[in-house]
Amino acid sequence: MKFTCLSKGRGFHFPPCHILNFCGIRILLDCPLDLSALLAFSPIPTLDCLSIVESYNTEANDFDSRAAFGKRQKIEKLLHAKNLLFAEPWYKTVNNLQLWNSSFIDVVLISSPMGIMGLPFLTRMKGFSAKIYVTEASARLGQLMMEDLISMHGEFRHFYGPEESNFPSWLRQEELEILPSELREIILGKDGLELGGWMPLYSAADVKDCMLKTHTLNYAEEACYNGTLVIKAFSSGVEIGSCNWILNSPKGNTAYVSGSSFISAHAMAFDYRSLQGACALIYSDFSLGDTQDSADGDNCSVSAAKLQSISSQDLAGFNHNSDENAEEKEKLDFICSNTINCIKEGGSVLIPIDRLGTILLLLEEMTASLEASDLKVPVYIISSMAEELLALLNIIPEWLCKQRQEKLFAGEQLFAHVKLLKEKKIHVVPAIHSHELLINWQEPCIVFCPHWSMRMGPVVHLLRRWCGSPKSLLILEDILNLELALLPFQPVTMKVLQCLFPSGIGLRTVQPLLKLLRPKTVLCPEELRLQINLSSENSFSVLYYTEAETLKVPYRKHNSEIKIATDLASQFYWKTFKKEEISITKLKGELRMENARHHLLLETDNKNSSSNSRSSEHCGLPDSEKLMAALSKMGISGNIQHGMSDTKSQTVSIIHIEDPYKASIEIGTTGTIITTAQENVASSIYKIIDNILNSV
Repeated sequence: MKFTCLSKGRGFHFPPCHILNFCGIRILLDCPLDLSALLAFSPIPTLDCLSIVESYNTEANDFDSRAAFGKRQKIEKLLHAKNLLFAEPWYKTVNNLQLWNSSFIDVVLISSPMGIMGLPFLTRMKGFSAKIYVTEASARLGQLMMEDLISMHGEFRHFYGPEESNFPSWLRQEELEILPSELREIILGKDGLELGGWMPLYSAADVKDCMLKTHTLNYAEEACYNGTLVIKAFSSGVEIGSCNWILNSPKGNTAYVSGSSFISAHAMAFDYRSLQGACALIYSDFSLGDTQDSADGDNCSVSAAKLQSISSQDLAGFNHNSDENAEEKEKLDFICSNTINCIKEGGSVLIPIDRLGTILLLLEEMTASLEASDLKVPVYIISSMAEELLALLNIIPEWLCKQRQEKLFAGEQLFAHVKLLKEKKIHVVPAIHSHELLINWQEPCIVFCPHWSMRMGPVVHLLRRWCGSPKSLLILEDILNLELALLPFQPVTMKVLQCLFPSGIGLRTVQPLLKLLRPKTVLCPEELRLQINLSSENSFSVLYYTEAETLKVPYRKHNSEIKIATDLASQFYWKTFKKEEISITKLKGELRMENARHHLLLETDNKNSSSNSRSSEHCGLPDSEKLMAALSKMGISGNIQHGMSDTKSQTVSIIHIEDPYKASIEIGTTGTIITTAQENVASSIYKIIDNILNSV
């Protein structure tokens, strides 16, 4: 098995991407899109900003190397909004994936809705013919997210018009050289080699064609590829439909652990038991960067899961760990408390969070807090996919956590938004210019809307409206460069609450989890080597991987299994060799591969035949002394010449027969050769050898 990490990813919105060569089948694990790279672009400028655009274009056209050097020196000191890219955005895919010929990929496995966001770029390539497997829920959610992205991107296309060429000016070398270092690193990457990953956004037709090529699965449902590979998905607990994978073949099995979470108040729990005992386990949880607890007062006070050190025995009850659930509740209460205080001061609250589970929980907690505080303010959800998404949640109970399913059996609504919509406490509209929103708009209010990058979607318009209000509140997910994210809206006087929502396995849980899963070999990202000592006192071996390097993973499965019908197996004639401690039977039939298992099918006319009616096969080498004694009993005389002691020699011994005829018997390490001028003599010697050998 060969494994290549194409991208380690960067959190929930940009999961890792890998290529796995398993049993000669090339498997792509996830195909995400790095939407954080949108920070390099400016949102659609307002009328007040048009002069900035004209100034930017003038500077670009008047490019001069000296002036460029002076401008760059100035920009490095102070990054300004006018330095952003005023153009229709392109989108950053996994750069290393572009180095692979898409026609060589046999299978694509999608682990989450975020892992499908870059797939239309791949499926529209010439020669792509891979089978795509994804859970039914992830496929539906991913399709809605891609359609919503296309809808928001349409504003750029409408504003800038059709592109004049297939190669935008901002990708030219001279333009890249004068960019500030922050923007240049986003576009080119830290090593300056990621320019090839940028592509114009796919179309709605591309998304439709992509989804037609997918094969959807339920949890634990088997899918067989090419008769040799059985694929099964198991819940990872991070998001509705997100999963980990088990790949089974006659040579062994491999488990792939993507982003997983023991605690989920909406998605089905992490099914780690189904991953136990794998020959190899690929650990690719994307929460490695979310390991430090934040003590900053401006951040959410419970920014990361403070996992307790647990043993493997305690892990089984981890889904119901009261401390962890209390911490999650504390975090939501903290956000709601700040929201209520903001509303009381007369400010509005803007929440550009795209995680489905977080939105659902915040909706429930915020509306409950508003009722408890006797505050009547409208809650708006502005998104082109919101109505369809909320409707979908009512018909997929099998993908939800146990607590939600129990609500269904008790006759209650799965989520609170159903009741809130009926009571008109929340309003769902497709766009910010919707007629329904315009006639019902009130401030102060609470608004949930995309996009978390703050470069497109309703958030841009609302942020421009409220950024100068110190009474209003902006609630964000953890963004690596908050200053750059807010740059187009400066000066920002509204309050900003940045919260880190954990979406993976905590570091303290990795080791007890791996001990419980008991794989033979574990593949971990290199970053984990510095944070956890996995090599000591473990029954499994550990291999560490880095981006763009291929690991050859050894397998420890030394035997194979074969499926034989009971009635056929009962007819076998077994020969036991005590010295070798094996039992052998001879048969004639067909060996087939089906559902990653070997199947033995006997020929009809041989099922009941006796082993004596078939030619014999022999096991081992004849003993020269025993053979000489047997020949003497038959009146045949000769002498034994033992082989040379040279280790290169393949001859063990040679028996030279002198009387009553001339012949020789050469006993070698791999076989016995009878040499004589007469066929009947060879036949007689063969029968003698046959009698002293173990035959089947």
